[in-house]
Amino acid sequence: RSELCLFVGYPKETKGFIFYTPEDDKTFGSTSARFLEEDFMKDVKPRSKIVLEEKLGEEASTSSVRTVLTPTETQPNSSESRQVVLRRSGRAVQQPDRYMSYGDSLVAVSDMDDPVSYSQAMACSESNLWLDAMKVEMHSMYVNKVWKLVDLPEGIKPVGCKWIYKKKRGPDGNVETFKARLVAKGYTQQEGIDYEETFSPVAMLKSIRILLSIAAALDYEIWQMDVKTAFLNGNLDERIYMAQPDGFVDKGQETKVCELLKSIYGLKQASRSWNIRFDETVKSFGFEQSIDEPCVYKLIHEGKVVFLVLYVDDILLIGNDVGKLSEVKVWLAKQFDMKDLGEAAYILGIQIFRDRKNRTLSLSQASYIDKVMDRFSMQDSKKGQTPFRHGVSLSKDQSPKTAQEIEDMR
Repeated sequence: RSELCLFVGYPKETKGFIFYTPEDDKTFGSTSARFLEEDFMKDVKPRSKIVLEEKLGEEASTSSVRTVLTPTETQPNSSESRQVVLRRSGRAVQQPDRYMSYGDSLVAVSDMDDPVSYSQAMACSESNLWLDAMKVEMHSMYVNKVWKLVDLPEGIKPVGCKWIYKKKRGPDGNVETFKARLVAKGYTQQEGIDYEETFSPVAMLKSIRILLSIAAALDYEIWQMDVKTAFLNGNLDERIYMAQPDGFVDKGQETKVCELLKSIYGLKQASRSWNIRFDETVKSFGFEQSIDEPCVYKLIHEGKVVFLVLYVDDILLIGNDVGKLSEVKVWLAKQFDMKDLGEAAYILGIQIFRDRKNRTLSLSQASYIDKVMDRFSMQDSKKGQTPFRHGVSLSKDQSPKTAQEIEDMR
């Protein structure tokens, strides 16, 4: 099911690559690709020469034209030119509602039976549960005063919105809650009009592992909190209009749109707006931001140590004094709508096992791996003690020979 195409560049604002297929004369973005530089391309003799012209600024909004030189049958040493119009890709890169960082990649695994649209959610057997989840989300919108209904100004095209559905599962894999998130279709936003800066940091996984190691060795407390509807706390500098959500259009005001007063999930600047708001708030309490890790904060007072780790809307509180940690927790609950999860047991899809008596801590991604295997119908595949890339042959020639090689292998 793969497609042979040419790599032509990188998309703005999203991960992945841009490819072009000469046969269909189309360009599209994708995050999944295998680059055939050695085992395939060296044997390919192209029948045509393709010239791609980069368009900058205002020219980028118009169709790009390139010349393709095709050899003729009667004159093999000459060629004739023809004009080919480069069409914009119709594909949109969809950001997952929740994702986790593993190494340098972003991965998201959702349940295959989660609805993908409002109509599908209302037609399934669990429609009542999804409807309740949507009502909870809309209540958050009203409480946080995210928008107000106004008449659409002339010449303005509103940003669309849609519902994202996800079953939240616990460490054992069982469904704990039904989550419905209203997100804006941020891919329709125009840079310079609807948004400016978009970058927002998250804590690196290795930073979390380091702090967990410190907590295990020094017997620190490890508490976890979750910010409810975190992105709704961000402030907007731009004026953005959004269509009313499916299923919750106000009667008698069907022609009106939502003027956003706060950021909302899906907006390109939403994550940045939330991060700026959180950063300003925690610093006002006395936390100091790590220079090398902007999502790790520390508070040290009279021998009492508190580390605060932020990953989008997940918060880890690590410290040596229960009273000080409780004080921070109460203060955070006053600043934002928080959910107290108690001692950390499940963070970013990783299960935490702790033996405080022996001061050890273990991390497990068993449930995540099971979900991946189930998604690709590999739950009954043959298991091995040492996972390894298929097709690699090992031999005695690869064994260490010198004393240094033996030491390195050991």
